[in-house]
Amino acid sequence: MEEAMVRKRVALLISGRGSNMTALIGAAKQPGYPAEIALVLSNRPEAHGLHRAAAEGLATAVVDHTGFGGNREAFERAVQAHLEAHRIDIICLAGFMRLFTPSFVSQWSGRMLNIHPALLPSFKGLRTHQRALEAGVKIHGATVHFVVGEVDSGPIVAQAAVPVLDEDTPETLAARVLAAELRLYPLALGLVASGKSSFSSHGTVRNDTAVAPAAQLIVPDPH
Repeated sequence: MEEAMVRKRVALLISGRGSNMTALIGAAKQPGYPAEIALVLSNRPEAHGLHRAAAEGLATAVVDHTGFGGNREAFERAVQAHLEAHRIDIICLAGFMRLFTPSFVSQWSGRMLNIHPALLPSFKGLRTHQRALEAGVKIHGATVHFVVGEVDSGPIVAQAAVPVLDEDTPETLAARVLAAELRLYPLALGLVASGKSSFSSHGTVRNDTAVAPAAQLIVPDPH
């Protein structure tokens, strides 16, 4: 008899509306997906994503960072208590607007993912779409990476690219990138939760999945 798959228990950390959260919840409903959403936690009590998660019947929690007087370690201990209570295996940051201390990041090394709206290592930090337009790049996109101590610098699990159009504004480009993010994050979490992503000896990530070597995105399209 075939053994039942043990799904990884995932916590989604959000601060706002939770667009990527919704995509991950949808993916976790699919048969055979190797992860389940066990907790949605926010540092903002008013985060709209909490209502969406509760409507899906998911466990939710709030750890309001404003109640810790700038004590990041105390805030993280409160977050960790919820993670332990829900037996979390993997953390996915999905628009979570707080930086963790090196100690917390180290504790979750190899088990905490983030999505960044740019093709890392380009355009780390904020205002990625505006900066991409100012730089004149023709291809932009999104990256899912493991979280390390330095912001937006962890090993890359997966990336998605989109064309940059001459008439783009930061808003139109952001919308195109977000559409890519909603496909990318569930893919990346699935790779990590199933064990198909692993660190190489060079500190990069190897994915045990098929990739077409001839796949190309050329902008402008030569055809």
